Parts: sequence; C-alpha cells; structure tokens
Amino acid sequence: MTSLNNAPVLVVGAGIMGTGIAQVAAQAGHPVFLFDMREGAAAQAKTKLAATLDGLVAKGKITAEAAAATLARIEPIPSLDVAASAALVVEAIVENLDAKRSLFRQLESVVGETAILASNTSSISVTAIANGLQRPERFVGMHFFNPVPQMKLVEVVSGLQTDAAVARAIEALSVAWGKVPVHARSTPGFIVNRIARPYYAETLALLQEQAATPQRLDACLKAAGFRMGPCELMDLIGHDTNFAVTNSVFEANFGDKRYVPSLVQRELVDGGLLGRKSGRGFYTYPEGAPALPATAHEAPLAMGPVTVHGDGEIADRLERLVTQGRLSGDATPSRQRQSAWVGLAIGGARLVLTDGRTAGDIAAREGVADVAVFDRPLLWPAAPGGALAYAVAPRASATWRQQAPAWLAALGFAPVPLADAPGLVVARTIAMLINEAADAVLQGVCTPEGADAAMKLGVNYPAGPFEWLARWSVAGVMQVLESLDAYYRGERYRISPWLRRTLA
Repeated sequence: MTSLNNAPVLVVGAGIMGTGIAQVAAQAGHPVFLFDMREGAAAQAKTKLAATLDGLVAKGKITAEAAAATLARIEPIPSLDVAASAALVVEAIVENLDAKRSLFRQLESVVGETAILASNTSSISVTAIANGLQRPERFVGMHFFNPVPQMKLVEVVSGLQTDAAVARAIEALSVAWGKVPVHARSTPGFIVNRIARPYYAETLALLQEQAATPQRLDACLKAAGFRMGPCELMDLIGHDTNFAVTNSVFEANFGDKRYVPSLVQRELVDGGLLGRKSGRGFYTYPEGAPALPATAHEAPLAMGPVTVHGDGEIADRLERLVTQGRLSGDATPSRQRQSAWVGLAIGGARLVLTDGRTAGDIAAREGVADVAVFDRPLLWPAAPGGALAYAVAPRASATWRQQAPAWLAALGFAPVPLADAPGLVVARTIAMLINEAADAVLQGVCTPEGADAAMKLGVNYPAGPFEWLARWSVAGVMQVLESLDAYYRGERYRISPWLRRTLA
C-alpha cells in the first residue's frame, strides 16, 4: 500500500461535504483533485471555498499565505481519468447504494491497484458498497461530520472484507488531518447515527402521546447539558433527512421496533414542514424556539417533617439543599439511606426521583396520594436554575399540585410540568442512549471508549453514554428501562444483554 503522506487525493462530489473534505486534505498539504458529475460544479465549489477562506483570513483564523496555498492545491477536474495518480479516493455523492457501487467500479479502472477507496456514507453498508469490486479489501468507510473543517470526528468503518491495514492507514491519516478517528464495524447507522436515534425517538414518542410541548421537552434536555433540544436539532437537520435516516436504520434492522419511525415526524415531512430550510418545523423561523416563560412559585409550605430518602450523589445534594435553604425550618432533615427510593418525604407527601415508574403507579403501590416524580438532574450542581421536568399523581390533592413545583423551585430548579409519562424525558432518553450504546458494544460495532468519543465529537453530547452510566448505575438504568417496558409492553425498551451481564 502506497504511503498516504502528502499523497494525491481525489474527492468525488463537490457539495458541502465534498468541498469540506477537499479543504481539510488541502490544508494538510495534499494535492487534491475535485470532481463532480455536474459540469462546472467543482469549479464553483472552489470559488465558494475561496470566499470561505477569505473570511477566515479576515477573522485572523488563518494567514493569507495559508489560504492561497490551500486553494492552489485543489484542482477541479473535468473527468475522473485526470486523477489516475490519486492514492486515496473519498466519495461524497448522493446516499444511494447503486450510485456508489457504480462509481467505485468505475474508479477501480482509473486509479492504481494500491490506492485506497473510501466512502463518506453516513448509513449505507460498507460491505454492500464493496460488493462487486475487484479488490474489496481496499475499500473502507471514512465518515466525516458537517461542517467537515470544524467537526473532529471521523468514523472509520470496516466492511466484512476491509483489510485491517487499510483501516489503520485511514485512522493515521485522519489524525494527520487533525481529526479524531473512531473505528466502527459496518452495521446500520455505524456508531453516531445508531446510538443517537433515542435522542430524537423518545421526544417524538412523548409528543405523540401529548405529554408535553416541543418547547418544554427541548428546555429540559438543554438544561441537562445538550446544546440543542431534539426538536430544535431535528428542525436544523431537516425532518426529511432525519426521517430518512431513521427509516434506513429501521429497515436495515429488519423492522426492529427499537428504531420505529415516528408518525409525528412523518406528518411534518408529508406537510413540507421540514424545519429551518422550509421556514417551519416544530418552530417557526427565523425566530426559532421561544424561551420558556418564567413562572413564579410560592414558598413551600411546612407540611410536616422532612426526610431525605436514598443514598448517592443526588440524595446527598438534596440533603444539602434542604439544609442550606432551611426548607425544613430550624430542624435538620432526617435521612433514610437504606430507602428503596430517592427523594423527599414532606409530611405525608413524596417528591420522588424518577425510577421510570409514573407518579400514579408509585402512589397506587405505596398507598400515598400526594406523589410527584421529578426528572434526573444530570448537571447537578453545575447548572442551578435549569429546567427540570416533573409530574404529579392523578389523585394528588390540589395543595400538593401547587407544592410539588414550589419545592422544586426552592431547591433551585425551574419546574416544567409534564403529563405523568414513565421516565419523564431526561431519564428515559439517557437510559435509552446508554442501552443503545451497550448493544453496539455487545455486537462489536465499537468499544465503550469509542462510543463515548463518537457521541461527544460527532454530535456534541455533553458526555458519552458510558460516562453517564458510570455516574448513574447499571441497576438504575435497568430499572428505568424495565419500568418503560412494563408500561408500553413492546420490544422498544428491551434491555441490552451487555447491561445484564455487567450487572451479574
């Protein structure tokens, strides 16, 4: 295999992704051939890139000399034959299996036998694209993320016949280009597009059962550390694109109910409400998602002695907040560390950290009418005043319906009411992200470290799924999943065997 150090690179496809890949390769010192089937598209892409680089120069991000050198290394070409010397081909054309297969079969007759063939596909099987090639062992996935120059992650995807040396060469090249490569086995969605499905799916499921508005769900997940809520993010990606990826993963997994597409999103697509690019999705643009209105809450009433239940970080934090805020009056709150639940007993009422059960179920099982559940506060104590979902049992008193949010507000949160749905929003979303990542590791798609790196670098998650698991617990995650499974009675919330084995 020819060394890829400063070797000629052919980028096929002069759209946003292809142009970004060409820019990164040229900035790293490679001569780059840029080709597009549409006549003149490659030259137009270079002209746009020149304007982009000029903007970076004006902002002091790069020097004028570096910008000029980058542009000089990119050569728009009229036909693939001009790029016969390329040691690496990176394809970034339409996400269509037949189109990609046809292109790579043509490329095999253009480039040398030692050249590496790579696809920027985000969801199509690398094994399937390589089918029919004379040398499928030199074919590999090299999945960049948009915008390519800024996003650090590259998923290096091996198909069944990919030579390990080829994957290692692409990993080394990615590092040389300033990227962080994460190796993945070719399965539907690879790492990021697979593990990320629950981030959208749980919110869409809650919307379908009218548990909350997009505005409230987005606010709660942003308070948990995500840069954008699921509804904002789907509007940004485009509902047509997001829905297509979900369908692709669903179909590739033979209709596995864990990946079932959403009727809510299909209706948006059918109506042409695609998000930012159409001017309207969950929100109207350019305004976007409105901020949650501030709500004033009365001071919590002294309803009786306060007891902090449970052990661990969240129970400890509750005890400190109750004591510091003098929420139990002059008395120090009592503590029951061996309790089966985490939260506060306030007289005859209970404020319970969700374990996946609904407030109504807890109230019925415990024989206590005044029950409210609150969501998992992931960023404690880093983000006081953040939105936190809660729900009140259907038969709770009118007094407790007012007091539950008053107590949460006194503890430093902005209470956000939801219907009494199991797992609320943050807890069920994080549990499902962890569960999906666990299955990916179980199936050899990636390592736990690879999953964490991919989700943080590829979609800017505040932590990786296994980092969340370390702060939570396997038993706690499984309890939420079991409660969701018991409530909805389907395949969607089945627990990964990886989690069961880890707990054993």
